[in-house]
Amino acid sequence: MRQRMADGSAGDADYGTIGGSYASYRQPEPRIAALIEQALAGARTVVNVGAGAGSYESAAFDVTPVEPSASMRAQRPAHLPEAIDGVAENLPFADDTFDAAMTTFSVHQWSDVKAGLREMRRVARGPVVVLTCDPDLVRDFWLHEYAPLVLDTEARRYPSIRDITEALGGRADVTTVPIPADCVDGFNEAYYARPELLLDPAARQSCSAWSFVEPDLARQYTERLAQDLADGTWDERYGHLRRQSHLNGSLVLIRAT
Repeated sequence: MRQRMADGSAGDADYGTIGGSYASYRQPEPRIAALIEQALAGARTVVNVGAGAGSYESAAFDVTPVEPSASMRAQRPAHLPEAIDGVAENLPFADDTFDAAMTTFSVHQWSDVKAGLREMRRVARGPVVVLTCDPDLVRDFWLHEYAPLVLDTEARRYPSIRDITEALGGRADVTTVPIPADCVDGFNEAYYARPELLLDPAARQSCSAWSFVEPDLARQYTERLAQDLADGTWDERYGHLRRQSHLNGSLVLIRAT
């Protein structure tokens, strides 16, 4: 099992180092938030595991956030509840404490995914909702041509959809989440139609998979992308995406009951 890092980060990425820009670059995308809220409909109390800076915590619910990283807890806006310092694999709550449980862009960080999912099921009477990426689809994104190790890392870190649904048990509905062209939540695929934004170091830092690439290699990746944008090569290959309203990529929403 991985050791917690200096700021409490419990996964394989050090959010004390890379998490400083998350509140600015990883804003909740309203259209994705609406799908999560719909999946939680009927619940009053919700535990948000791996809550980070508070993205996708809806005011429609009484949310209890759990987040191991001190850096991420410090970025939570004042209007959101203070996050409990804790990890998914050992939630400090009794059985059936909450109406529902949720986690967004977090399961790939957990030291023991199945244990964390079982804990979510244990503390929730109703649905468990997971926003994640399907590792079988991660490499289909054009960025794999420019930054293969980044997306190889993402594909390696994300648990399979089957592993998630089996750990949660019961019935699971898996829905592809459309990613809008102007998505304000800055994960890699959010920039499918705005490749120039991935030239921003802070934008890349807010996608944790980039932190696993050596700086010199990341610089080579971005220099090639910058060159292809400058000479029109990217647009010759992928320019049609700029006119596409949304992308059906690897992002999925799992609702297990």
